[in-house]
Amino acid sequence: MVEQVAEQSEASIALVESRAPIAVTEPVEAPPVNLKAPELYINRELSHLQFNVRVLEQALDESHPVLERLMFLLIFSSNLDEFFEIRVAELMRQLKYSRETVGPDALHPQVVMKRIGEICSAHVERQYKILNDIIFPELEKEDIHFLRRRDWDDEQREWIKVYFEEKVLPVVSPIGLDPSHPFPRLVNKSLNFIVELDGKDAFGRESGLAIIPAPRSLPRLIRLPDNLCDGGENLIFLSSIIHEFAAELFPGMTVEGCYQFRITRNADLTFDSEEVEDLARTLRGELHSRKFGDAVRLEVDQRTPEALISFLLQEFSLDEAHTYRVDGPVNLTRMMALRDLVDRKELRWKPYTPGMSKKLKQGGVFEVLRIRDQLLHHPFQSFAPVVDLLRQAAKDPKVLAIKQTLYRTGVNSDIVNALVDAARSGKEVTVVIELRARFDEESNLQLAGRLQEAGALVVYGVVDFKTHAKMMLVVRREEGKLVRYSHLGTGNYHSGTARLYTDYSYMTSDEDVGEDVHKIFQQLTGMGKILRLKKLQNAPFTLHSRMIELINREAKHGKDGHIIVKVNGLTEPQLIRALYRASQAGTKIELIVRGMCRLRPGLEGISETITVRSIIGRFLEHTRVYYFGNKGEPEVFCSSADWMERNMLNRVETGFPLYGKLAARIKQDLDLYLADNSHSWELHSDGSYTLNQPAKGEALISAQDALLSSFAS
Repeated sequence: MVEQVAEQSEASIALVESRAPIAVTEPVEAPPVNLKAPELYINRELSHLQFNVRVLEQALDESHPVLERLMFLLIFSSNLDEFFEIRVAELMRQLKYSRETVGPDALHPQVVMKRIGEICSAHVERQYKILNDIIFPELEKEDIHFLRRRDWDDEQREWIKVYFEEKVLPVVSPIGLDPSHPFPRLVNKSLNFIVELDGKDAFGRESGLAIIPAPRSLPRLIRLPDNLCDGGENLIFLSSIIHEFAAELFPGMTVEGCYQFRITRNADLTFDSEEVEDLARTLRGELHSRKFGDAVRLEVDQRTPEALISFLLQEFSLDEAHTYRVDGPVNLTRMMALRDLVDRKELRWKPYTPGMSKKLKQGGVFEVLRIRDQLLHHPFQSFAPVVDLLRQAAKDPKVLAIKQTLYRTGVNSDIVNALVDAARSGKEVTVVIELRARFDEESNLQLAGRLQEAGALVVYGVVDFKTHAKMMLVVRREEGKLVRYSHLGTGNYHSGTARLYTDYSYMTSDEDVGEDVHKIFQQLTGMGKILRLKKLQNAPFTLHSRMIELINREAKHGKDGHIIVKVNGLTEPQLIRALYRASQAGTKIELIVRGMCRLRPGLEGISETITVRSIIGRFLEHTRVYYFGNKGEPEVFCSSADWMERNMLNRVETGFPLYGKLAARIKQDLDLYLADNSHSWELHSDGSYTLNQPAKGEALISAQDALLSSFAS
C-alpha cells in the first residue's frame, strides 16, 4: 500500500514538472446500497424468541413483587407454547412437505429451526434454574411452600391419599400398552405419565409400559388444609400425587418408574377459503382437530430414562432436536392458578383505580362527546366510558342503530351484554365478529350464537381478510337529524385486558369520522367497490401506502424530519426499506417495538439515525401510534394495525388521525416512553438487546409508573 502511494506521488510530480494539462474527473459515487440485501433484516422467528427472553428476564427483576416475577416466568412458558404451536409448527410443515419459504433475511427454515432449538434449550434450562434456585426460595421466605413428596409428614400423606382416592382415582384412566391398547392419542399440552411396570395383570398381559393421562378437570395445584401445616401457604402438585400413588392404579403389579411428560401439537387452524361455504360450520369442524395436530415438541422430566424418551419420540414422530428435559413440572403454565389459591396482596402489584374525568363520571357520554372528543389511555384511564357509551345507547330511545366489531371479547362481557340489551330493545344492532381470532374461535362462535338469539345481525367479515379493526358506531336522532358517535381503539373490546394492556380509545361525534366508520362497516357487511374515506386510513386499501408516503415526506425533510412509531411488531419489508431510505437522508427515527422487529438499527450508511427500543413492564404494551413531525406541523395516528405484512395487507384495520391537544398528548406519552431507562431494552444491529439503565446521577424513569401516577386515583 505504501509503495502504491509513493508511485502515485511520483507520477503526480512528473506531471506537474512537464506542465502537461491534468484531466479533471468527477468523483465516483459509491454504488447504491441494496436495501433488499438479506443481511439488513433480522429473522422474524428469532426476533419473536428474543421478546420471550425479555419476558423471562422480568423474573429476575427485583423491583417487581415476587409473585409477579413468578407470573412473568409462567408467561414465558405460555408464550413459548404458542410459539411452538404456531410458528415452529409452520416451519416443520414447510420442511415436511418441501415447501420451504424464506423471508427477507433469506434464512432457510432448516437453519431457523436449528437456532430456535439452541435458543429454546438454553433458556428453558435457565427458566427452571430461576424457578428452583431463586423464585421458590424467595417464596419460602414469604411462607409460601411447594411441598415435594419427600417433605410430606404422615398426617399430610394421609390427607393426600384420601384426596387421591376420592378426587383422582374415580376420574383417571390408566392405559396399559399392548396390541389391543395401542399408544393413546394424547391431547395437546396435556399432562401425562409414562409408567414402567413389572408383573402380569389379571388377563395375563405383560407389556411393561402404561400411560396415565392426568384428568384435565382436576387442578394442577392443590392447597393443603391449614390445620395440617405449620402456617403459611402449603401447596402440592397434582403430578406429585399421581406419582406417589401410581401403584394404586395397577393393583398387583410393581411400578418401576413413573415419569411426567407433555406433548405440544400444531394448533393452527387451516382450511381452503375457496371451499368454505359456511365459515362458522367450517371452524366448528376444525376446532376439535386442533387438540390432535402433529406433534412439534416433547417435554419430559429430566430423570426419565433415555430408552423411554426414545420410545416417546418414536410414537410422536419427533427427533432429539424437539426434546426438552426439564427439572420440574412440565406444565408450568397451569401454575398460574396460584393467583386464586394464595391471597397475598403484599406480594403482588400495588392495586390502583384507573382515572376518569369528572365530566365522564357526572354526565351522559353523548352530552360530553357533543362538546369535545375524548382520548383515553388504558389501563391508566378507565375503560368504563367505552362500556357506558354502549350501555347508554342500548337504553336511549333516540338511538336507532349500533354497529360493532368484535375480535377478542368474551361471551359474557359488559360489551356483549349491552349489545344483547340493545337488540332486545328493538335497536338495529349489527356485529362483525372475527371468528378466526386465534385461540378465541370457540368463544367467538358462542358469542355469535348469543347475539343472534337476541336479534342482532351477525356477520363474519371477509373470509380472506381478518377483521382486526376496533370500531363502534352509534346512530342517534337529535333535533330532527341523525348524528353518528364513533369509538375507535388500538385494542380489543375486553374489560379484562383493558386492565392489563396499554391501549388508546378515541371517542368522537366528528361527522367525517362517523361517515368513514359507516363506510367501512358497509364494506364489511355488504359488497361493492372501495369507498373513499375522508379522514381514516384503512387496510388493506390505503393504510400501507399512506404510511410509506408519510415516511418518504419526512425523508425529504432530511435532518429536519422526525418519525416516531410505537407498535407491537415491525416486519413488513416495504415499510422497513422506506425507513432505511429516510435514515440515509438523515431523518431522526425512533421506534418503540414491543416484540418482533426485522429492522436492524445502527447500520453505517443505512440506519444510523434509527433507534429501536422495547418496553416490558407491569402492563403489556399494546398501543399502535404513528408520529410524523412534518417540520412543525405533525401528523399523528393511532391504529389497530402493527407494521406487519398481515396487518397492512391481509387484514381489515383502521388508522385514525388525532389533532390539536389530543395529538400533543400522544406526543407527550411517546416522549415519556423514549425517556424510560428502567424497563426499556435497546435493540442493536446484531439483533441482541440490552436493558437501558440510568446514567450516574440520572433519575430513574419508568413510563408505565409515571402514567399510572398521573392518571390513577
